[in-house]
Amino acid sequence: MNKQFATVYFDGLCLACSSEITHYKKQKGSESFSFIDITSPGFKAEDHGIDPQLAHKVMHVRGSDGELHQGVDAFRAIWCELPRYQFLYHLSQRKGVRGILELGYRAFVIVRPYLPRRKLDCSASPYCEVKHD
Repeated sequence: MNKQFATVYFDGLCLACSSEITHYKKQKGSESFSFIDITSPGFKAEDHGIDPQLAHKVMHVRGSDGELHQGVDAFRAIWCELPRYQFLYHLSQRKGVRGILELGYRAFVIVRPYLPRRKLDCSASPYCEVKHD
């Protein structure tokens, strides 16, 4: 029986985002993930059942069960699978902690478009510049 992998969708142009993913890839348990750079040429969010604009605003993880997680829930899906971060997963289940994580992530989403990019030329992605409603 083949093991189903969870899929982590990340913004490879975002320096902070890609650095965090590089860190996760080095962790024990990361072999249970498939990592997809949403800014790669040819990536089509719709083919993965993801809204293209939302994919470039918040982190997405599709669990091995097919469930799509966004924002803080995406990170929780990662933490749950990585032994080193399972304590964060359990801690994040507490209502107060969860609220703090949500606030922090919302702040990050707002400032992320202004953070340094990994590549100066991001013409490969039609969503390089994140637009807020």
